[in-house]
Amino acid sequence: MNKYETIYVIKPTVEEEGLKALVEKFNTLIEQQGGHVDNVDEWGKRRLAYPIQDFKEGYYVLMNFTAEPTVPHELERVYKITDDIIRFLTIREDEKKAGVD
Repeated sequence: MNKYETIYVIKPTVEEEGLKALVEKFNTLIEQQGGHVDNVDEWGKRRLAYPIQDFKEGYYVLMNFTAEPTVPHELERVYKITDDIIRFLTIREDEKKAGVD
């Protein structure tokens, strides 16, 4: 099992209940795949560095989790088909510490 860090940006037009549902959806997905969510840090609504899909801000969520190598692929697949996600990035923790991008 490896440690991963993922950050995703949700459209700013999503209501608070929708935000909670999305965060819970991704947490549940990881746990259903045999992983463990270590930490979820909701940064909230922040200004984007550049417009994405005509949005100038987004709701940022940072999540740390432990899982098998297949889980991040499934998580990113679900990010891609979720309409309310405008950007995402997942990295393995040891790559982050080693400086490998």
